Amino acid sequence: MQPLAITMGDPAGIGPEIIAKFFSQGASAPAIVIGDAGCLERAANALSLPLAIRTITAPNDAQYMPGTMNVLSISALPDDLPLGQIDARAGQAAFDYITTAIDLALAGKIAGIVTAPIHKEALKAAGIRYPGHTEILADRSGTSDFAMMLANDELRVILVTIHVSLRSVPDLITKARVLKTIELADAACRAYGIQNPKIAVAGLNPHAGEGGLFGHEEETEITPAIIAAAAQGIQVSGPFAGDTIFMRARRGEFDIVVAQYHDQGLIPVKYMGIEHGVNVTIGLPFIRTSVDHGTAFDIAGQGSADASSLRYAFEQARLLQNVAAR
Repeated sequence: MQPLAITMGDPAGIGPEIIAKFFSQGASAPAIVIGDAGCLERAANALSLPLAIRTITAPNDAQYMPGTMNVLSISALPDDLPLGQIDARAGQAAFDYITTAIDLALAGKIAGIVTAPIHKEALKAAGIRYPGHTEILADRSGTSDFAMMLANDELRVILVTIHVSLRSVPDLITKARVLKTIELADAACRAYGIQNPKIAVAGLNPHAGEGGLFGHEEETEITPAIIAAAAQGIQVSGPFAGDTIFMRARRGEFDIVVAQYHDQGLIPVKYMGIEHGVNVTIGLPFIRTSVDHGTAFDIAGQGSADASSLRYAFEQARLLQNVAAR
């Protein structure tokens, strides 16, 4: 079985700590880390974890033994790199971990990527002009049709727009974009082994526009996209009011909800607890999952970070790999 690669994320955040905790508790399947061996060793030592850091030069050099972490170390950050602070060196390193993982995935050397959190301001300090993981992954892999899905055991949500200002959202809600997201929602559910998934589409405006009283995007863009998707045989309905559709999906009426913008979709999932949430990028030519939290600079280095979301993201990536192999 090919390993999954876990990228270390921003070295100044909690990424090294949660990865060290994850491996000390035992990975459930083959996994390597792409990051900085020194940072990971310092994190393990600070936590007094019985964990051996083994440096490798390629994924096939890994040896999977209890209490051992195989690290493809591609940076050599100083011992005194400040934790919990924006640092251009950390931003560049985090970017390099991601791009290395993408290249390995495209080459078929790893089964997929599980990402620890990055800090957008650290990327910016390093001169890297991407707003987040999703855009880096799509650009580097040459993917034009992609979407962010957030999921836990009770709810799946996929986004039409991602990292843009709220002021920009209405202009980006087009029939073509909504239709593509519905198609990706269908593909996402099938990747999880759900046959004939039921898809709900949230409206953009209050009460899904209330027949045009509160906005026209539902009538001019969203409903035509739903009709077009249904004509393809996709089980999709809506648009529904955004204040109730997530509750209905959680109760089992739908398998996934198409949300129109970032916070509309992410707040319901994260409110239910980030420790069992996962971010999945849909449409890439490889598997990618991520923790459902940020770098947590406020607690970096304190030993209190919870590795539960990382473990959940890893397990979801392995599930997707197993379904694809059937």
